[in-house]
Amino acid sequence: MWITLCIYLYLSLNYICAHSILRTSDSCRLQRRFHLNGMYKDGDVILGGLFQVHFFTVFPEQSFRTEPEPPFCEKFDMESFQQAQTMAFAIEEINKNPNLLPNITLGFHLYDNCVRLGMAFRAAISLASGTEESFQNLNCTGPPPVIGIVGDPSSTPSIAISSLLGLFRVPIVSYYATCSCLSDRKKYPSFFRTIPSDAFQVRAMVQILRHFGWTWVGLIYSDDDYGVYAAQSFHLEMQMFGHCVAFSEILPHNNNQRDIQRIMGVIQASTARVVVVFSTSSFLLPLIDEVASQNMTGRQWIASEAWATSPVYHSPRLLPFLGGTLGIAVRHGEIPGLHDFLLHLGPGNESRNNMLRIFWENMFGCSFEPGVKDTNSEIKLCTGQEDLSTTNTPYTDVSGLRAAYNVYKAVYALAHGLHDLMQCEKGRGPFRGESCADITNLKPWQLVHYLQKVNFTTGFGDHVSFDENGDALAIYDVLNWQPSSDGSIQIFTVGVVKERTETGMVLTIDEDAIYWNFETKKSPQSVCSESCSPGTRRATRKGLPVCCFDCLPCRDGEISNTTDAIECMLCPDEFWSSPDKDQCVPKEVEFLSYEDPLGISLTTASLLGSCFCVLVMIIFGLHRNTPIVRANNSELSFMLLLSLKMCFLCVLLFIGRPQLWTCQLRHAVFGISFVLCISSILVKTMVVIAVFKSSRPEGKGAMKWFGAAQQRCTVLVLTVLQVVICSVWLSTASPTPYKNNQYIRSKIVYECAIGSVAGFSLLLGYIGLLAAVSFLLAFLARNLPDNFNEAKFITFSMLIFCAVWIAFVPAYVSSPGKYAVAVEIFAILASSFGLLVAIFAPKCYIILLHPERNTKNAIMGRETQKR
Repeated sequence: MWITLCIYLYLSLNYICAHSILRTSDSCRLQRRFHLNGMYKDGDVILGGLFQVHFFTVFPEQSFRTEPEPPFCEKFDMESFQQAQTMAFAIEEINKNPNLLPNITLGFHLYDNCVRLGMAFRAAISLASGTEESFQNLNCTGPPPVIGIVGDPSSTPSIAISSLLGLFRVPIVSYYATCSCLSDRKKYPSFFRTIPSDAFQVRAMVQILRHFGWTWVGLIYSDDDYGVYAAQSFHLEMQMFGHCVAFSEILPHNNNQRDIQRIMGVIQASTARVVVVFSTSSFLLPLIDEVASQNMTGRQWIASEAWATSPVYHSPRLLPFLGGTLGIAVRHGEIPGLHDFLLHLGPGNESRNNMLRIFWENMFGCSFEPGVKDTNSEIKLCTGQEDLSTTNTPYTDVSGLRAAYNVYKAVYALAHGLHDLMQCEKGRGPFRGESCADITNLKPWQLVHYLQKVNFTTGFGDHVSFDENGDALAIYDVLNWQPSSDGSIQIFTVGVVKERTETGMVLTIDEDAIYWNFETKKSPQSVCSESCSPGTRRATRKGLPVCCFDCLPCRDGEISNTTDAIECMLCPDEFWSSPDKDQCVPKEVEFLSYEDPLGISLTTASLLGSCFCVLVMIIFGLHRNTPIVRANNSELSFMLLLSLKMCFLCVLLFIGRPQLWTCQLRHAVFGISFVLCISSILVKTMVVIAVFKSSRPEGKGAMKWFGAAQQRCTVLVLTVLQVVICSVWLSTASPTPYKNNQYIRSKIVYECAIGSVAGFSLLLGYIGLLAAVSFLLAFLARNLPDNFNEAKFITFSMLIFCAVWIAFVPAYVSSPGKYAVAVEIFAILASSFGLLVAIFAPKCYIILLHPERNTKNAIMGRETQKR
C-alpha cells in the first residue's frame, strides 16, 4: 500500500511541476536527470532493460543544507552483467535476421537497478519518459522512448513498476520475478514474464514427489514472503493430491541456535525421509551446518530454485549429507554465438555507456581515471585493449545459462510481438474500425495486444507463449547433486518439468542418472502407511492425516482392483468377489445335480423305490390268484403300485439343471402321481368298509355301489380334478427357471420359480384333502373284525404320509438353495416308501415267508376258530 501511495504522490508532484512549466513555455523540459549506470544503442524502435548489475546501493548522508548527493552502487555482479549483454546480443541477432522485423532496427536502453527499489523505480521512469532534455511535440505523437521493457528481475520492484507503467499499458517482460501475485491481470495488465511463477514451482516439486511415491514429507521454509507464500501453495497442492506434510517448520531470521536445535529434533523424530525446503541460501545455511555437526544422514532433500544451484553447499564437507539432493532450477539453455559476443566486448568511449567502463574496471582491476588509489596503492590505468579471453569469471561462463536464457526469450518475445504487429493487413486489424497499428506512431498498448498472442520456439527447442495471466509455460530443470572427482558436489540435470496447455504439468526424468545417497542406492520410501494392495481399502486413522491409514479387507461381494483404494466396489448381481477380493468372478451356480453326492444318493433312493415297486408288482402278478392278493383288490393294488412308481420316478425331474420343461413337469407329475396314489388308497379304504358292511344283513346291498367300474371311475374322477388344476396352473402362471441371489449372496441358486403360489397351494391342498379323508376313513375302520384288517395298514400308511408332509413345511422354508429341493425330494421319497412299506410289506411277508397263511380261512380267521 505504501508503494502505491508513494507512486501517486510522485506523479502528483510531477504533474504540478509540469503544469507550471507548460504555463511559461511552449516546450517540455526534463526537470532532472537521474544518475544511473546504463548502456545505450540507437535504433528505430527502442527496448528498455533493467538489470541488477551491482549488489548494493549506497546512499550518502543527508545534511539537509545542500542538495543531496545521488546514490551510487557497489560490488559489481559479473553474472548479472552477462544477462544485460545477453539482451544486447539478442537485439544484434534480431537485427541481422532478415525474417524477423525486416527494415526495422532495434535499439536498447539498459539500466542498473542496484538491487534497490528506489533505483529500479528511477530507472523505469527514465525509460518511460526518455532521456531528451526537451521536446516541442506537445501532442505526444511518434513512438514512445521505449516500446517495451525487459525486467525487472525482482518481484518487489516489478510490482511497483508495473503498478505505474501498467496505467499506460507499457509492456514489461520480466525474466526473474517469480511472485505469483504478479499474475493478477487486473492489477498488472501489461506484465509478462519468461520465468515460471512460484505457483508453478510448487506444482513442479509436487510432481517430483508424486513420481517417486513420496506421500509423507517434511516441509521447511524461510520466514519471508518467498518462503511463506510457497509453503501455503505447497500445503494446498499436497492436499489436492492426497499427500501429507509430516511437519512444517520456519527457519529463524536471526539464526537462533535454540530454534535450529528444535527443528533438528523434529526432523530426526519424524518418520518422513523426504524434506522439502523453500528458502534462500542465507536462511538455510545455519540448519545445514547443524545437520553436518550432528552427522544426520538418511534424508532426501528437495531444493527449491532459490538454493538448488547455490555453490555455497558444494563443499566436500557437506557431500555425505546433501549428496543426492533433488532440486528444480530455471530452465537452462544454449545460445549459440553468445560466448564469442561476450569476449569481443569493448569499453567504448561514450560517456553514457558508463556501465561498460565500470565492468571493464572491475574485470581487470584497473581504472580509466588516472591517479586513482586503493589502500594507498595506485590502481593501474585501463587501456581498453585488455583481453577478455584470458579471464575466467561468471561473465564468460555460458555452460549453464538460466537467467540469461530467460532474458534471451524475453527479447525475442517482444521482437515477435512487434513483427506480428507489422504484419497486420489494412482493414483487417484488431483495433477500432479494424485498423492496424502505425509503426511511426506506435502505442505501447498495441504491442501488449500482440505480445499476449506470441507463440514461437527458440533455437534450443523451447516453446514460448503466454497464458491469459501473462505467464510463460513453465519449464524447470530437475537437478541432482552428485559427487565429483575432487570430493565436492557437482550438479547434474536429470530431468525436466514442462507445463503444457493440453496436458498440464509433465515430468520427464532419467532415474538411472540419479545419484541416491543411501546404502541401497535406490529411491527411499517416505510414506506414513504402506500402500494398500488390491483387495483392501484405506481406513484413515482417527486424529491423523489422510496419509496415515490402515488397510482393511473388502467385504464379501466387494472388490478393489487398484492400489490405495478409498472404497471397495460392489460386484454386479451375477458376480462375486474372488478370494483375494481384487476382481469380480462369475458366481457359482448352485443346483442339485446328478454329480453332487446328495443328488447321487437321492437318485439312488428313487431308483430303488421304483425297483421295489416293480418287484412287488412281479410278486403280486405271480401270486395274483392267491387269496391275499385277491382279497385286497388286485386291480387297485396294481394301480397303487403304478402310482407309487411314478412318485419315485418324478424325483428325477427335481434333480439336474432346471429347464423350462422340467420346471413345468416336476410339480405336475408329482401332484398327479400322488393324487392317483391317494385316490387308490381312498377307494381301497371305501371298499374295505363296503365289504364289511355287506357281510351284515342290513348292508347286503352296499357292494353294488363299489363294483370294479365304480372304483375305476372314482379314481379317474379324483385324478382328473388334479389334472385340471395342473393344466390351469401351467397355462396361466407356469413355473420357470429362476436365478435366485437372495438365499446365498455368494452363489446363484438355480431353481424353479413356482409361478403362481395359489396354483401350487391348490395342488398341495388337494393332495392333503384326499390324504386327510383317507386317513379319517381308515382310522374309523381300523377295528373291523377281519383277521387281516386292511384298514389298519392304510391308517398307519396315512399316518406316515401326513407326518412326513407336515414336517416338510418348516424344513422346506428354512432350507437354503439346493437343500430346499433336497427336502422336497426327501418328503416325496419318505412318504412313498412309507406307503409302499406300510401297505405292501405285510402282504409280501405272508406271500413269500408264510405261504401257509395265504389261504381264505386264514384270512377270514376261521382256521383259528377250528383250533
